[in-house]
Amino acid sequence: MRRNRLGKTDLTISAVCLGTMTFGEQNTEAEGHAQLDRAFAAGVDFIDTAELYAIPPRPETQGRTEEIIGSWMAARGNRHDVILATKVCGRSDATWFRDDGARCRLTRAQIDEAVFKSLKRLGTDYIDLYQVHWPERMVSTFGSNPTIWTDPPIRADETAIEESLDALAAHVAAGRIRHIGLSNESAWGTMRWLRAAETAGLAAPVSIQNAYNLLNRTYEVALAEVTAREGVGLLAYSPLAQGYLTGKYLGGARPAGARSTLFQRGQRYEKTNAEEAIAAYCALARDLGLTPATLALAFVASRSFVASTIIGATKMEQLEEDLAAFDVEITPEIAAKIDEIHLRYPNPAP
Repeated sequence: MRRNRLGKTDLTISAVCLGTMTFGEQNTEAEGHAQLDRAFAAGVDFIDTAELYAIPPRPETQGRTEEIIGSWMAARGNRHDVILATKVCGRSDATWFRDDGARCRLTRAQIDEAVFKSLKRLGTDYIDLYQVHWPERMVSTFGSNPTIWTDPPIRADETAIEESLDALAAHVAAGRIRHIGLSNESAWGTMRWLRAAETAGLAAPVSIQNAYNLLNRTYEVALAEVTAREGVGLLAYSPLAQGYLTGKYLGGARPAGARSTLFQRGQRYEKTNAEEAIAAYCALARDLGLTPATLALAFVASRSFVASTIIGATKMEQLEEDLAAFDVEITPEIAAKIDEIHLRYPNPAP
């Protein structure tokens, strides 16, 4: 398993990260443990979760994913061999995350509460990478069109980035968090966090977890330069576009047990030209003698700004296919063919 440096830290992570948001909803605890065992055996020591999970988010399953990971580490006695990442919710109208029923904000008090709860559920006294799941600001995330300006763009009651950073840095100083990360963040937001850290002499974000796949290469527009110049590595989530890049939803198909069949949460990948782009990438994969999933994952892993590619599966055979994809090389010739399709259908599902 190839390893990459996490940002400017001295920590190296596996080039594949196991995403776990299905644990506690689509996957049982036993199935989650089996996936973790298989990934660990393949050299994947980087695990990503969140206080939000399982997905779809609901009060009955919130925090269950962290609990399943915690029970696995306790049973295997391997906490110090695992690089563990989790997240705190950004601004949200959800009221079931905080004890007082408050809507989620990135205030010092809420960050403190979230950190201690995650530590308890995970059964550990430290988190390797603690990430802000999404900003408190109004930004284009989760499938909103990044070319449409949000109006009004500024909330009068935003929690200042400095307050959130100071709260997170206090946990770093206390040893409860090793490193800070961002997620679903913009180039401006990332640079603003970095400037705040530099000004105050505090721990700075070392990573950003954003969607990146064949249908959404918007990271390349501005954030890839931030990675190159500032050392904030991309943890690429949704490399298979929630399974759409496997081709299983083409033509309106809804396979039994699939996420979009169960939860109807795939609208992000059903926009204008998305179907045509998916069909084109699937055809290219067949021409190359690859599965569509293999092509999609190998492409993401080939990008120099990607520190780790986050994979997720509900079935063990899916996990096996995903793991095998990282042995495939995207040659310059294959990359050129991918770019030809991208030019025809640029970022249909941001």
